[in-house]
Amino acid sequence: MVPELLLYVMVAAIGVSAVALFAQALVTARAARHIRAIRTQVESLVPQVGATLQSVQRTVDESRRRIEEISSRATEALDLARSQLKTTNDFLTEVTERARAQLDRVEMVLDDSVSRVHETLMLLNDGVAKPLREVYGVVSGIRAAFRQLFGGERPSVAQVTTDEEMFI
Repeated sequence: MVPELLLYVMVAAIGVSAVALFAQALVTARAARHIRAIRTQVESLVPQVGATLQSVQRTVDESRRRIEEISSRATEALDLARSQLKTTNDFLTEVTERARAQLDRVEMVLDDSVSRVHETLMLLNDGVAKPLREVYGVVSGIRAAFRQLFGGERPSVAQVTTDEEMFI
């Protein structure tokens, strides 16, 4: 009995394997049919995708050209701006140096003029004003002596105050 039982078990296993293989064959056939349907759909989309891909490629190429053109123009503009900035900087440096030189000259002329005016005022003071004060002092002394000798009158308080204020 044991060999017969083993034989039945083996037949049953082979039967289950055969059913599984048959089911697998059916699933594979259906998958193949679905794959063929998808393949026909994809094959019908390939020309559209190709045309779209070409359009995208043209757009990318055109965009790249435009970007390169804009980039080159921007580079030229930056180079021009740098050149103008350097020129302006050089100009401002030169103007600043010239202005400093002119200010130094003006300061020298102003110092010279002030010293000359000061010398002139000192000469006027020493040459004209000092002798005038001395002469006025001598004349006032003589006048006072004549008044004292000939007038005998005493000066009024207002006159004395005025005379004193002049000497102060």
